[in-house]
Amino acid sequence: MKPRRKKRPKRKGKRGIYLLPNLFTTASLFGGFFAIIAAIQGRYESAAIAILVSCCFDALDGKIARFTQTTSHFGTEYDSLSDLVAFGVAPGVLAFQWALKPFGRLGWLACFMYVTCGALRLARFNVQKNNIQAGHFKGLPIPAAATFIASMILFTSALGGLKESRHIVIIILIYALSFLMVSTINYFSFKELDLRRQKPFNVLVGIILALMVIAYRPKIMLFFILGAYIVSGPAIFIRQYYRRKLSGGHSTEVASESPGDMKNPPERTPYISPK
Repeated sequence: MKPRRKKRPKRKGKRGIYLLPNLFTTASLFGGFFAIIAAIQGRYESAAIAILVSCCFDALDGKIARFTQTTSHFGTEYDSLSDLVAFGVAPGVLAFQWALKPFGRLGWLACFMYVTCGALRLARFNVQKNNIQAGHFKGLPIPAAATFIASMILFTSALGGLKESRHIVIIILIYALSFLMVSTINYFSFKELDLRRQKPFNVLVGIILALMVIAYRPKIMLFFILGAYIVSGPAIFIRQYYRRKLSGGHSTEVASESPGDMKNPPERTPYISPK
């Protein structure tokens, strides 16, 4: 009898990557890289539009990955690196070339602060993404900060350009956006918005009206819409803070009155047993 041949151990197949969502991530990265080149060349409006387009691709890659069930750890890390370039480095370079160059060292330090806070925001999101409250972001999302800077450039160009006296406002806004990204203020997340489910009729009407308003004056209305989103976080935080403060003060008053009531307890009516 011939000796039996030992079965060779099966080689584990090489793990591949999903092409479709990663192609959208690459398109988002390309938009950010193009924005950097355009900003260096002085084409600020083109750079701002490139950042807005990059934000659209960034929103689509996650939706497509979840819809096609092609999410992966590689895609998550690649998306974070792409976001750092497209929404961190690109807006920082654009803001410096556009308005902060006259400040010199103070200007590029403000841009570096923005890039650093954006990187910290992305790192914190990757670590805490499984413990984040559904429907909310902790801190301002970096795409929202980047698109606000881009919309601000388009807004000022629609009004005739940026005056020299307003450069100080830009540097204050850069520091404010940096702080909001690393803060613990909650911002509404649109990831839980499922368009495949049935919605009230008023939701469709509201979306159509919003699109019509943006289409009327896109450079102006986009700035106000993004500005309202950025202000919404601190506004909700202040509202909740005062609500907690008022409720805490009410409980303190009740607790302070209780010892005095114990010194002079109310007279109790005598208990009469039934016959």
